[in-house]
Amino acid sequence: MSAPTHTRPLPAPRRTRTAIGPSTRLHWWAPALPVLGFCLLLLLLAGSGEAHAATGEVSGLVQVAEQLLRAVE
Repeated sequence: MSAPTHTRPLPAPRRTRTAIGPSTRLHWWAPALPVLGFCLLLLLLAGSGEAHAATGEVSGLVQVAEQLLRAVE
């Protein structure tokens, strides 16, 4: 026959900032990436009416993309 065991009740959890919910602070790039993607897609749509056969000249979109890549580096 087993003996009964007595356990203490657990203390109530503290209401700290982490217990309430996750932090809502965003990194700077979190809102910037969707804005950048939207702008690039808008540029693609705006330039599609001027589509022409491939020539030696570079399109405006390629120039903008190159400038963005240089700025990021």
